[in-house]
Amino acid sequence: MESLGQVLKQMKGPSFIQRSQAILKDLMNDPIVKELQAEHPEIDDALLRANLPRLYQYVNDRRHCGNCPGLDRCPNDFQGHFSKLEAREANGQMELVERKAACSLQMARQNEDSIKKRIRSFYVDERALEEGYNEVEIMGKDRLRAPAVNQVFRYIREVKQNGLTPQGLYLYGSFGTGKTFLMSYLLHELAIGGYTGVIVYMPDFVEDLKSMIQDSDKLKETVDVMKNCDLLIFDDIGAENLSPWVRDHVLGAILNFRMNRKPTFYTSNYDFASLEKHLSFTSKDGEEMHKGQRLMDRISPFVDIVHLHGENQRRSRT
Repeated sequence: MESLGQVLKQMKGPSFIQRSQAILKDLMNDPIVKELQAEHPEIDDALLRANLPRLYQYVNDRRHCGNCPGLDRCPNDFQGHFSKLEAREANGQMELVERKAACSLQMARQNEDSIKKRIRSFYVDERALEEGYNEVEIMGKDRLRAPAVNQVFRYIREVKQNGLTPQGLYLYGSFGTGKTFLMSYLLHELAIGGYTGVIVYMPDFVEDLKSMIQDSDKLKETVDVMKNCDLLIFDDIGAENLSPWVRDHVLGAILNFRMNRKPTFYTSNYDFASLEKHLSFTSKDGEEMHKGQRLMDRISPFVDIVHLHGENQRRSRT
């Protein structure tokens, strides 16, 4: 959009005067200006005439906003913002001050961006975190899931009302019932409240740890992030191929730090008994029941069990 100065620069002599007078007349009779003066009686005609460029910008911004084409195609000079005019007294005289204000779409995007910055994902499909969430749809998609969904909803409400506790959730059930989706929803909802969170897809994380052995700085940074975030989700625990080092010195260290401090969450196809058996076995040392029990002692007291029943949503989409 051209500014008033750019429009008038194209004219000289009488044309300049005639055009500027016509613009002023149109602006003074514009419904947007009449509305401005009705809301702010202190902004009189003389003040507006003395601030023609600001008034021109204000009217054009308001008109664009009234026919908004969407944030990415915003025609205003400052995308996602519009001009606001205010009158104030300075040195005994009234002056018109222009400031830029973010529109509702821009504020919504800024808010969503700030939420995303609070969430980190390790090996989880970003689409699971970027989907729109609708509580009615989540509840109605499969009625068999209702008890588990209600428990997750209740957990979110309690945290919003009372703050975090060290108690997390252990969400288990068969393939494709929406465990990752529900935990991503929980993470998103609590990130809105200002909490930081990390979600980790365990099979890929464990595989990647093998390369981190050679990069101690990256390993320390990754483990520290998982130790210190407000909410930590281990997604699909039990599907990974454990080594003694990963189990005892990485996973064990993270859980040992977080217990009694911050909540940890899990999704799994295994119930507790099956998970303990899985954690007791490593590809190198075979079965070590006491090692599995030791890790379960850092899991089971600090979670509420949520059994997610339901149909395989992946299969129903094919």
